[in-house]
Amino acid sequence: MFKLNAYQLKLLAIIGMITSHMTIAWWEIIPIWLQFPMYAAGGLTFPIMAYFVAEGYKHTSNLKKYILRVLLFGVLALPFHILTITFPMGGGDPAIYPYLNIMFSIVVSLLVLALHDKIKARPLFWILYLFIIVPLSLLLLEWYFIGVTMVLMAYLIKNETVRRVIPPFFAATFFAIVGLVLTPFLVQQFAQSDAAPLLATPDFTPVQMSFIIGMLVAACLLKGYNGERGKRMKWLFYVIYPVHFVILFLGMMVIRAMGLA
Repeated sequence: MFKLNAYQLKLLAIIGMITSHMTIAWWEIIPIWLQFPMYAAGGLTFPIMAYFVAEGYKHTSNLKKYILRVLLFGVLALPFHILTITFPMGGGDPAIYPYLNIMFSIVVSLLVLALHDKIKARPLFWILYLFIIVPLSLLLLEWYFIGVTMVLMAYLIKNETVRRVIPPFFAATFFAIVGLVLTPFLVQQFAQSDAAPLLATPDFTPVQMSFIIGMLVAACLLKGYNGERGKRMKWLFYVIYPVHFVILFLGMMVIRAMGLA
């Protein structure tokens, strides 16, 4: 079976992130046949990152610096994330994506892991998690509570193969249920209501459902992780994150100026 090191996996995650965000931001000029693989590649990103966030938490020598670094680049990316993802090209109502980008999901995930280790009374931790963290994550974070849960699973599961494979499968199952079963039901139930819940928005198109394929591929890629670091990538992901949103936004402006959208 193929083997990949950490650098190669993270590089694939970055490529998937960029291509899926291109699909969202520039969807009007990208042919539908190309949108499928580009958006599917985005399903690789957070399952891979979730595993390495859990690993980073285990091995960091300074959790506070780690969190502040992630938070800094999340804040830098925030305005352009809103312009390109939350309000994609074409204007109108916001998309289904919350305002806070994935860096905030990582920050919350790290805080949840720290909270888990600090609170020795496990029932208290799970009460806080289920009744405070999960609802707030559902409303505020990209990947909703699923992202935070994937990181927590990757941290808590002891079997190495299982903790690589199960979180992506968990996410894929959740989004499949939401996209194929729950969303059509909610859309029908709240069709005449101005107070429809977040998941009642009919935005789960076939292209977006291709995202699930990427999550399943991510599970296979993580299973093939050889445990080696490879080249260092301490700052690459952090820098690329806000920069790629700026480029996507500028591209949107050019596309509009040329009358292509």
